[in-house]
Amino acid sequence: MKLLIINPGGTSTKIAVYEDDKEIFKKTVIHSADDLGIFPHVFDEYEYRKNLIIESVEEAGFSLKDLGCVAGRGGLMRPIEGGTYAVNDKMIDDLRQAKYGEHASNLGAVLAKSIGDELGIPSFVVDPVSVDEMMDKARIAGIKELERPSWFHALNHKAVSRFVANKLGKKYEECNFIVAHLGSGISIVAHNHGKMVDGSGGRTNGPFSPERSGGLPSYPLIKLCYSGDYTYEEMVKKVSASGGIYDYLGTKDLLEIEKRIENGDTEAKLIYDAFAYFVAREISSYVPAFSEPIDRIIITGGIAHSDYITGEVSKMTKAIAPTEVVAGEFEMIALALGALRVLNGEEDVKIY
Repeated sequence: MKLLIINPGGTSTKIAVYEDDKEIFKKTVIHSADDLGIFPHVFDEYEYRKNLIIESVEEAGFSLKDLGCVAGRGGLMRPIEGGTYAVNDKMIDDLRQAKYGEHASNLGAVLAKSIGDELGIPSFVVDPVSVDEMMDKARIAGIKELERPSWFHALNHKAVSRFVANKLGKKYEECNFIVAHLGSGISIVAHNHGKMVDGSGGRTNGPFSPERSGGLPSYPLIKLCYSGDYTYEEMVKKVSASGGIYDYLGTKDLLEIEKRIENGDTEAKLIYDAFAYFVAREISSYVPAFSEPIDRIIITGGIAHSDYITGEVSKMTKAIAPTEVVAGEFEMIALALGALRVLNGEEDVKIY
């Protein structure tokens, strides 16, 4: 069976065709600021991106009529448990209204459904970013007006967890993992028998990343916010786009930082070692989420390509569990496999 996979991002649309679980075509269409600047809202980009997807697939020599289903990246919707969801009108309405936030990934569902409906084939989203399986006690933040959020890289988290579980000869639902997704954003999550029961990530908590501040000391942060030195917008940028390693070293390029360290840059080594330390410390903080032994610590994402970081983190967490490094991101294959699990009867489709 051929599957069309669609992953819309802020500046690109990733497209792939799979023959069952084998990728037979992939393309990334890059969108310039001029391309997208004419659209007032993300949802207004729908027809533009849909036409590009269809053109790309047909130009590659594939007939849309040969497709068996379409799977799109899930966007910002109400909190739901993980799994593969049939795209329905309720989901589309929530995404169109940006009821839970506006993001390019909101287009994944509508693109999948529109193309699927025209062909008379099913459309799905898999483990969207709104997956929320946190246990209630993990949400308590310390101030009743605030709640610790579930804001993780759910699609990649669950994909690498299933991969490692299979490698161990188990099902994902039988395993206990702590998964650290390390990239421009970081999320570190306790996976207890197939549920993401606690974790940190997004722009709110956890270790700092190449460009995000992570969790910050409360009193100094309050003082900085009210210092008059920064506007609200500037503080948001400082936390979400120009903080972390970049704020200290002026670069987000980890290869450059490792070269600096090799050349004797002591400041670069201090910040890099601190990054590894706080990742390891965050991983260690999730041990109480389990009442049974932890099968593996999994390090994934782009930064998992760094032997320096994975080596340091593994050394600091070896008393907890062995480390499995699954470098990179696996969103496209994760979407394909999620759809196949439903189509092959291995998993029940979920309804939004």
